Amino acid sequence: MGRGKIEIKKIENPNSRQVTFSKRRGGLLKKAHELAVLCDADVAVIIFSNTGKLFEYSSSSMKKILTRYNKCLDSTKAPELVEKPEKVEPKEVDVLKEEIEMLKLKEMRLLGKDLMGVSMQELRALEQQLNEGILCIKERKEQILIEQIAQSRMHEQRVILENETLRRQVDELRGFFPLNCNQAPLCIEFHAMGKNTPTVNEGSGSPETACNGTLVHEDSDTTLHLGPPSGICRKRKTPEGEIQSSNSENEVGPQ
Repeated sequence: MGRGKIEIKKIENPNSRQVTFSKRRGGLLKKAHELAVLCDADVAVIIFSNTGKLFEYSSSSMKKILTRYNKCLDSTKAPELVEKPEKVEPKEVDVLKEEIEMLKLKEMRLLGKDLMGVSMQELRALEQQLNEGILCIKERKEQILIEQIAQSRMHEQRVILENETLRRQVDELRGFFPLNCNQAPLCIEFHAMGKNTPTVNEGSGSPETACNGTLVHEDSDTTLHLGPPSGICRKRKTPEGEIQSSNSENEVGPQ
């Protein structure tokens, strides 16, 4: 039973087209080699795939064969053989368009859309692919969380060290300025003075003389002192009665 005829037309499926191209290219190069060996002929084959990849075969030298071919063209001078190439859309554009369509279809299926006509095996493969993607996403999330926790702990340690440094600095500053609780503030004390107390002339003597002058007069009951209440420039005199009684006791004395 003979083989049926195959319709010669462009194969729409890119995978099937690539498989057919590889098979037919291998067969063509094999036939060219057989022709060159069996018939002792110079054979050259040049093939460009739809992606622009070059495949060639030559029985002797491709350069020599092409030079011989150009000489034959010049000798015949047949202008009718020289035709202007038609402006055809490059094959690379068609290939890229097909790849873009396939990628869009895969994207739609990953989103759960356009699943009509998909076999059970393809659905299982798609499900496995999605599960693997989800696992990778979870692992990445856990890794990011672990990194954030580690950074937070490092920040906490830095804050603790900074607080300890500040405490030590505060303690050192307190050591330079000890607290003196016994120091009395400066104040002004006023004491009433008697009528017979003489006044101190302005410009006569120093402030110490004026202060001592208040100590000489016995009639003064109180003094006015400016400065800390240390008792240096202030002294209350004993009344005359007490002085006379004390003198009489000293004169009598023990017999």
